[in-house]
Amino acid sequence: MVAPCARLHGPCEGDASLIAFDNSYARLPERFFRPVEPCPVAAPRLIRFNASLADELGLDLGAFDDDALARLFSGNALPEGAAPVAMAYAGHQFGNFVPQLGDGRAILLGEVLDRHGIRRDIQLKGAGETPFSRQGDGRAALGPVLREYIVSEAMHALGIPTTRALAAVLTGEPVYRETALPGAILTRVAASHVRIGTFQYFAVRGDIDGLRALAGHVIARHYPELADLQDPYLALFRAVAACQAALVARWMSIGFIHGVMNTDNMTVSGETIDFGPCAFLDEYDPRKVFSSIDQRGRYAYANQPGIAQWNLARFAETLLPLMGGREDENVEAANEALAEFGRVFQARWLEAFREKLGLTGEADDDLPLVNDFLALMHRGEADFTLTFRALAKLAGGAPDAPLLAHFSDAEGVTNWLSRWRARLSADLRPAADRQAAMEAVNPAVIPRNHHIEAVISAGLAGDFKPFEQMLKATSKPYVERPEFAAFMEPPKPEERVARTFCGT
Repeated sequence: MVAPCARLHGPCEGDASLIAFDNSYARLPERFFRPVEPCPVAAPRLIRFNASLADELGLDLGAFDDDALARLFSGNALPEGAAPVAMAYAGHQFGNFVPQLGDGRAILLGEVLDRHGIRRDIQLKGAGETPFSRQGDGRAALGPVLREYIVSEAMHALGIPTTRALAAVLTGEPVYRETALPGAILTRVAASHVRIGTFQYFAVRGDIDGLRALAGHVIARHYPELADLQDPYLALFRAVAACQAALVARWMSIGFIHGVMNTDNMTVSGETIDFGPCAFLDEYDPRKVFSSIDQRGRYAYANQPGIAQWNLARFAETLLPLMGGREDENVEAANEALAEFGRVFQARWLEAFREKLGLTGEADDDLPLVNDFLALMHRGEADFTLTFRALAKLAGGAPDAPLLAHFSDAEGVTNWLSRWRARLSADLRPAADRQAAMEAVNPAVIPRNHHIEAVISAGLAGDFKPFEQMLKATSKPYVERPEFAAFMEPPKPEERVARTFCGT
């Protein structure tokens, strides 16, 4: 066990109402977590505070100056009502099962009910050693903190279910990876941090009571409509599978590659979580891998739906002991639900790409129309984001040339455009309305890898202006704003980022 760290400061004075905690996870049996306080840091300094998110959460922090916010979001000062814990979970990492993982560098401070009555976790990531640190230091380096802040907030702006970033703080202390790096802490907000790996933690121990308590917690928190069903655990599996099908379809529609889709990085709430080696496609390549640790391409762009289904199969295995029928009946029902994931994903994926192409209604040849365009983009090394954006302009009446310019090999594109226009001919919307609808789902700005690396390099040198600029650029991704034109540009050959890295 890790001894609790002593606080540098006590609870914030006069803070009884600044965060109204209601800590349901901490009321579960203690084998679900380990109580642990953040380890204080030497010289916390605020990098950024997400005031709009704080307001959404109902946090009364308006009177706090930057120094007070830095103490709060470094863990040096804990507000009244916080119940800091490190959550226990297991997980399959690149297909290999690890029976005990847990929060090795994250501490859940507690939960709040936001202004919409939705329960949200507030967690410090990089807050120091916990009982699950497995000989790690429990700290985070500045680069991964900046990356997660940028990408999680960009995903929110893109309309993708995701964890959010509430604050980023420098610790004033180095962390040691391959070299010494500035330390930092991210404050992360989530609908919850319960993962498929959380269920696996209890399943591998044969802890049926723990599984039942966890499933009951998840149903009450995320799927209360399931509580009174005849078999709420099968219904829970179906609900989580449907959320994940919708989530991964949205990832695919914006060219997002998570990079580390382990079962401990897949939430039962259906949010995107953990942005370590994540990246966005530049040129379209379904086999694209960025993560430096994904040596065999397990989590490549095109593999993500299959991996999600594989992870869900592991989730189903944990729920089988809770289901009401005979074992063979439970397995058959789970397999049927797992097959349904594939059907739901395909429907959601095709729906998303119909919208990207400006197609209304349904036609038998829509799937080949989408797949043929993606094949042309792959062969022509066309930029995923800019090509779809250019297609939206064609729908509004622009000439073909700017679109064709995105293809290194445009053979066949003109014929495809003829098929596409024939499909659009039944759409009676004005061209301007069609273009606007397409531009509402085809972003102009994504958090491109080379820009993130430039932001990190500047941050390591103490300059956070590029970080702020990128946050502004990605805050309205579906709007072309001249002042952020540089953030729309794909990387030059010398700017290409071939590998991304986990924060650990």
